[in-house]
Amino acid sequence: MGNKRCWKLVHPSGTGMLLKTLLITSVLGWAKCQESQSMTPEEKIVIRDQIIEMFDHAYGSYMKYAYPADELMPLSCRGRVRGQEPNRGDIDDSLGKFSLTLIDTLDTLVVLNKLDEFEDAVRKAVTDVRLDNDVVVSVFETNIRVLGGLLGAHVMADLLQQRGERMQWYRGELLHMAKELGHRLLPAFNTTSGLPYPKVNLRYGVLNPLSRTGTESDTCTACAGTMILEFAALSRLSGETVFEEHARKALDVLWQRRQRGSDLVGTVINIHNEEWVRRDSGVGAGIDSYYEYLMKAYILLGDNVFLERFNIPPLLLNVHMHNPTVSVRSWMDSLLAFFPGLQVLRGDLKPAIETHEMLYQVTKQHKFLPEAFTTEFRVHWGQHLLRPEFAESTYYLYKATADPYYLRVGQSIVEKLNAYARVPCGFAAVQDVRTGTHEDRMDSFFLAEMFKYLYLLFSEKGQLPIDIDDYIFTTEAHLLPVSLSTTQPPCQGNNTETVPGSQEEDLFTHSCPSMETLFPNNPTFAKTIRDSYKYLTGVGRAFHPLPVREIELPLHDNGMEPVEFLKSMGISLTPLNEFMAGDTRSRKEHKGVYRVKLVAEVSHTLEEEEVVPHVVQLISPPFLGRTVLTAGPAKFGMDLTKQEHGVKGSVMKASPYTACGPIDNAVELKGHIALALRGDCMFAVKARWLQEAGAIGVIFIDHREGSNSKETPLFQMVGDGDSTEDITLPLVFLFSQEGAMLTAALEEHHNVDVLLLPKERQLGHDKTEKPVSINIKLHLAEEGELEEVSSRRPTLEFVLEKQEMLLKEKEEEELRGQQQQPQQQFCSEAAENDRTAPCSADSSQNANPNSGPDANP
Repeated sequence: MGNKRCWKLVHPSGTGMLLKTLLITSVLGWAKCQESQSMTPEEKIVIRDQIIEMFDHAYGSYMKYAYPADELMPLSCRGRVRGQEPNRGDIDDSLGKFSLTLIDTLDTLVVLNKLDEFEDAVRKAVTDVRLDNDVVVSVFETNIRVLGGLLGAHVMADLLQQRGERMQWYRGELLHMAKELGHRLLPAFNTTSGLPYPKVNLRYGVLNPLSRTGTESDTCTACAGTMILEFAALSRLSGETVFEEHARKALDVLWQRRQRGSDLVGTVINIHNEEWVRRDSGVGAGIDSYYEYLMKAYILLGDNVFLERFNIPPLLLNVHMHNPTVSVRSWMDSLLAFFPGLQVLRGDLKPAIETHEMLYQVTKQHKFLPEAFTTEFRVHWGQHLLRPEFAESTYYLYKATADPYYLRVGQSIVEKLNAYARVPCGFAAVQDVRTGTHEDRMDSFFLAEMFKYLYLLFSEKGQLPIDIDDYIFTTEAHLLPVSLSTTQPPCQGNNTETVPGSQEEDLFTHSCPSMETLFPNNPTFAKTIRDSYKYLTGVGRAFHPLPVREIELPLHDNGMEPVEFLKSMGISLTPLNEFMAGDTRSRKEHKGVYRVKLVAEVSHTLEEEEVVPHVVQLISPPFLGRTVLTAGPAKFGMDLTKQEHGVKGSVMKASPYTACGPIDNAVELKGHIALALRGDCMFAVKARWLQEAGAIGVIFIDHREGSNSKETPLFQMVGDGDSTEDITLPLVFLFSQEGAMLTAALEEHHNVDVLLLPKERQLGHDKTEKPVSINIKLHLAEEGELEEVSSRRPTLEFVLEKQEMLLKEKEEEELRGQQQQPQQQFCSEAAENDRTAPCSADSSQNANPNSGPDANP
């Protein structure tokens, strides 16, 4: 089960101190009403039927409004055809004009027992789909979605044919298509290192003059390391070893370039010189499926080398690969939601439950998992693309624990999808979870994965048309038979080198975990683990201040100190060597558990950083400053708030528009403010290329169609984790609609001058002074009470008269001089009865200041 440590926080007494610390986990609340609720078979049937109806709505909408296009645009009720819609940057590299959603959905139809629809869809794929289009596509996305989809569908078609029930006409056409696609992807591996290019032209390859690609120098770790399942399956099903050989070679390179001390790999690597471009390591975007495929390659192929290389980073935050105790960012991305499922496969159920519960609480707070969220669970990037990873982990945890709690989690996923993502023509991505606005996209993985995992969650094994335990899920949830390791011989000559120095193995290193062994006679172990989060946040029990407050943190440690994780969340910890010496009460005996006591020094949680709105103001004729586009700032580069008059210049589009490599029009761009499209690489990478080309500023334009500053909160662009002190350009960000206005102006007038500056300094902005305000606290005072108050500080006296209210300030010196005859504001009994009678200040009345209303202000 790995090395586990139990860490304790010992807090000084006081509710305030505790609450400040627990702000970091205040969202880890507990829905106690659902905890004890089981789910009847009838309830499961109702929800399963609901999932089928939702799938029919999504798949039916694609087939009705979009097919044969790659994807459905659910708000426009039409298909997304590449080249006919505005370019979205790297997102469009998934689209190859090969009916992506149809192929990605094929084996989902079998799992949902829609066998007639499956046979019809296979006929369409065989008849209509072409794989030789002159289109540049992502090697990674095409592999997991299209190649994986073809292989999974072939396995299903072959199985149904062997049963003799249907598909009798099938002659392996899908496997032939898979081989064709595999050969069209192979040119990407034509590098000196063996790491693949990130993109390939389906017709012309990479190095062909007509390919329009091959200039890329970097690729992500997941992009290079997520090929082995599909390529090995293709080799073993087709008998052509070349595919598995190339996928293994790429994994070899990544392993050889790991940091030897930590065995961690970076996130982005140069495909030519094998040097790391980004050295942050984690389990989120850019690296996630690399770890997933090491574990699953061992399961599918039975090769121990993959298990020996498998290494799970202990934390969800990205860390530096050379120093895994240093966090490089304070936010997490939604792709890490697959991680609990991988932990289940490894047998690490306790941390899987903990990680999943944390993510569930985030969904409770924001309805969906935002694309990125901070360690305080605030939204860092509000987009939600209907990603299935959280549903995937929920399914794995239910399979491992049989805890009905996870059925309720699945039910909440179903309900939220219907309530907040369903539209008349399918399901639409959420542009920002804070506003609930939709985005005109329904990615193919929604049909390939989401409905598959949800349907399996609410289905009994005997209700499925296949034995699901005979298959391993790819990262796109396509089904590959685990029998490939035994029924098909491994390819000759491509066994990878063994890893020197085998790591310590536990009980479940080479077998699936047994709950009876892990948690003997404890059917409620999952609830007990989740309760750790309930107690951590203080929910569910009364708080009683104690001289010393102990909180047990359910952290799982495989090498990185949880101390650093807590520091990243605002808690400083110091070891307790002598502090608790002699305290035997807390020395609980737990076999195999090592307890370390720590004293927490609580620091104030930083308030959410305010984003200062900037503008791009068009100042050349015919605009003359009247067109002002709201822009977001950057956390690096020139600070425009310190530039009195902003930065002025003429705008020009960069070529390539994404600016992720050398700038082709550098001569023309020099001295201009560059326009660059978001996507393909980090903002800092683009900024460096444009700065090198001589640009005097950069305006980044969002590649997400329809985004705008009115519906989407502004954000600050951040760097790439490394130092950005070398970037001195002013940088601003425009959402898609504002960017379209600027590019339209440039196309019409060719020469457009703009000002980049904070919004409050824009030309023509009315800089009227804000009125000065003062807060005044009022209370009803008893007679004689004013003397006590006025002796301490200046006071104001309200004198109420029939036609006016006179505010008279009584200075402290005057009041002190009249202490012998204090004045007290009061209303006589007659005046109380007659609301028109004035209140007067009368010194002849003396009242007991303690006999009446509370005199405290």
